[in-house]
Amino acid sequence: MMKEVNTNELQELINSFANKDVFIHLETTNGSYATHYNEGFFNAGAFIRNVQIRYELGKVVGDAPHRVGLKMPHGWVYAQGITHFELDDQGRLLMAGLDNTGKLAVALEISETPFAY
Repeated sequence: MMKEVNTNELQELINSFANKDVFIHLETTNGSYATHYNEGFFNAGAFIRNVQIRYELGKVVGDAPHRVGLKMPHGWVYAQGITHFELDDQGRLLMAGLDNTGKLAVALEISETPFAY
């Protein structure tokens, strides 16, 4: 079950995946809900799934909502707006940013095995 970010606990979980080949899922959305109410709303988002990376350093920074960054030798992957997280029963680290109505705005997930399609 997802719970609000405790930076120390989340940082330990992020550290546990460092220097391993892991799969990430990163998704943002600002419009999939809004377009139902306003046809003129600009819908933008990003989605990647099952991209394999190896990060050397992961950081949770900022006050809530948080930014989570994963540093690789030649760049970064990061998600801004993380509010909740959980380590699920499959050992995957699931992080989400929920807006003030509880709807998903951003997701960053880390797993040692590929995510289902």
